[in-house]
Amino acid sequence: MRKVTFHVANSLDNFIARADGAVDWLMSSDDATRIMRDYWKTIDTLLLGRKTHEFALKHGGSNPYMGIKTYVFSRTLKDDQSGVVEIVPTYATEFVRHLKRRKGKDICVMGGGELARSLFEANLIDEVGLNIHPVLLGAGVPLFHSMKRQINLELIDNRTLKNGCVYVTYRVKK
Repeated sequence: MRKVTFHVANSLDNFIARADGAVDWLMSSDDATRIMRDYWKTIDTLLLGRKTHEFALKHGGSNPYMGIKTYVFSRTLKDDQSGVVEIVPTYATEFVRHLKRRKGKDICVMGGGELARSLFEANLIDEVGLNIHPVLLGAGVPLFHSMKRQINLELIDNRTLKNGCVYVTYRVKK
C-alpha cells in the first residue's frame, strides 16, 4: 500500500503563512533543496486543497507541480482549464483511501492543514515531514487545525540545516 506523507514548512509557533498569506519569512537553503529533491523522487501523486493550489498558481507559474499527478480538493472550483490538475469535488477521505490501494509511488499532502486534518482523522496519513523555521510569527495560518482525537507520532529523522531550520520526519503511530 502506498504511503501518504504530509509535508510542509512552518514557523516555530506552527504557522504556515502570515495572516495575509505571505510566506516572506521562509528561508531557502541548499540543505532543504537536497532533502526535497530526494523526497520528490519517492512520490508520484500530490494532494492539495483549493487555497494551496491557488497560492501555488499565483507564485509558481502555470505548472508549479513539475509533472506530478496533482489532485485539488474543492467544492467551489469547477474545472481546471489548464489540464495541470484534476479537481476532486468529493470528500477527500474515500478518494485517498482508493489512491492508497492503487499501484504507484508514495503520495504527498502539501500545504494547509484543513485537508490534512480530515486525512489525519481518517487515519490516512502515514508520515509527517516538517521544515521548521527559526521564527515566531505570532499569528497567521495555522499548521494544524483542531482535531477530534490525539495523533501520536514517532520520530524517524531530524536534521539541523545550516540556516538554522530543523527538518523532522515523524511516523504516525497507528
